[in-house]
Amino acid sequence: MNYVSTRGQAPAVTSSQAIINGIAPDGGLYVPEKWPKLKLDWKNLSQQSYQEIATQVFDAFFDDFTVQEIDHIISKSYGNQWDAESIVTLHNENKLHYIELFHGPTLAFKDVALQALPHLLTTAAKKQSLNDKIVILTATSGDTGTAAMSGFANVENTEIVVFYPEVGVSDIQRQQMQTEEGHNAHVTAITGNFDDAQKAVKSILSDEKLIQELSEKGMRFSSANSINIGRLVPQIVYYIYAYAQLVKNDVVVPGEEINIDVPTGNFGNVLASYYASQLGLPVHQFTVASDENNVLTDFFNTGIYDRQRDFKVTNSPAMDILVSSNLERLLYFASGRNDEEVRQYMKSLAENGQYTLTDKTRNYLQKFTAKFATQSQVVDTIKDVFENSGYLIDPHTAVGRFAYEEETQQTLLAATASAYKFPQTVLAALQEKNEGGVVDLQKLAERTNTVIPAQVATLFDKTIVHTKIIEPAMIMQSIKDELSI
Repeated sequence: MNYVSTRGQAPAVTSSQAIINGIAPDGGLYVPEKWPKLKLDWKNLSQQSYQEIATQVFDAFFDDFTVQEIDHIISKSYGNQWDAESIVTLHNENKLHYIELFHGPTLAFKDVALQALPHLLTTAAKKQSLNDKIVILTATSGDTGTAAMSGFANVENTEIVVFYPEVGVSDIQRQQMQTEEGHNAHVTAITGNFDDAQKAVKSILSDEKLIQELSEKGMRFSSANSINIGRLVPQIVYYIYAYAQLVKNDVVVPGEEINIDVPTGNFGNVLASYYASQLGLPVHQFTVASDENNVLTDFFNTGIYDRQRDFKVTNSPAMDILVSSNLERLLYFASGRNDEEVRQYMKSLAENGQYTLTDKTRNYLQKFTAKFATQSQVVDTIKDVFENSGYLIDPHTAVGRFAYEEETQQTLLAATASAYKFPQTVLAALQEKNEGGVVDLQKLAERTNTVIPAQVATLFDKTIVHTKIIEPAMIMQSIKDELSI
């Protein structure tokens, strides 16, 4: 199976080539030329482990990898670095089922993909007989950077370069990034926001002059953001696994439609659920849940994407995004794979800050509904859920929970991070005073009668290594300096 660019101006490539490239040469994102055929026998899937289901999904999308290569990648990605043997778990609340995606090394859903991506990437490089050092270039709103460094730290023949906004990330996220000890990790804060970093990164990934300079040094770019198909495909697995668990527990009968509720910023996580639906996951409705940066809410409600608005730093920082890159992939399918139409949308977005969908394309998106939560509603939701059920959720999951409305369908809600990743916001919701650092972790444990996850228990004992802060305009030069170009 080949992968093509959403913008139609780049040659088709194999899955291993798409993973290495990260972004297509024309600036578009790689999508499967056709949907792979994967028989979803829910009775059988309900008896299978996460790893077994992941193997089938990886086999379907990465068909130029051998069976042995996929088995190796799965075993390395989903082993004892997880604090749950099943990788993800379900917490059930009547017809609402939280998919707990935070049992990995950095306590966020991005671990699910970013424990796999380094192994996909290094295996792909060997398949393509590449000897170049691979430079992973990543913009993060907090979680991608930490998860990417956890996956790529000290991986042979790679460098990882991470840019994150100086203001807006949580204390835990900042500490995780600043204390990364991997010898190949380069971490820099920027004075702008995530969109500034993401825009620069996407531009640099297709900068022909810089790519040539890298090549002369025996290096090449790739990305750990969800613009990389190797980041996106692993996220499909947990929606299929979660539905299979609902079948196993007699919550749904095979083929019964469910709703999917996803807190989202860059649109990768909800896009993965859409990809799962194209494989056969029966979905009645997708709910796209946003914070006060509610560009996606307005888009799905009006058909107009307009990034021309104030950027807000909120208490759900990983979702503070105004340009949702993965939406481009959905538009490609919604337009009937019309790459010319997608090019026009992206050109208008770059030049005018907005675009308007055609009636035909907008009509395709009727299964998508969108809502947003204010910061006060996030706080109230954390408090209400804990007081009513004793269940502790983080601010991003709270955005999704606020958007949820009781329906006749069973609903899967992506619980994207541990509450211990955002202790200040969670403590404030529980009307407790913040003091910062490890003290807040201890207070949260005492207040909620829960245990501090081992992943962060000694985090504040670590030495801060990365303290560099730059203006967004300096990102290009910073990369050259870090890589000695």
